[in-house]
Amino acid sequence: MKDKTIDYILRATWQAVSRMYNEEAAKYGATMATGFALLSMDREEGTPSTALGPKMGMEATSLTRTLKSMEEKGLIERRPNPEDGRGVLIYLTDFGREKRELSRNTVLKFNEVVRQKVGDEKLRHFAEVAEVVNELIQEKNIFNTTELNNEKKY
Repeated sequence: MKDKTIDYILRATWQAVSRMYNEEAAKYGATMATGFALLSMDREEGTPSTALGPKMGMEATSLTRTLKSMEEKGLIERRPNPEDGRGVLIYLTDFGREKRELSRNTVLKFNEVVRQKVGDEKLRHFAEVAEVVNELIQEKNIFNTTELNNEKKY
């Protein structure tokens, strides 16, 4: 691990987690994106479709395909937003709530196994490091430093 870059570790780990979730979801005819969408929706009140993309960090075209597939499988239904006639609210069906619970249990199982293996203290440190990385990126403090800006252009 010593000679691997931070971004390599993050990317390789996320790819492994993603592959694991997709393999588990495939057992139920689903995908990780479907499970994530189910978990990102309000169970009872409905969720504005425009709020899902940012909440999930998903591009609109990918989200549209995911929602269409979920609707075809009977996991969700779309209804006009009574407070904004231009908007749509996404509601979980009974089947969607059932699959949401399955997704929730899958995520909780993953978290519990990792927590047992790693321990709470190391997980806290991991979360702290991830938070710092996210803050540096959000604040654009990686490539916008004075030292880099003073470098000669190619």
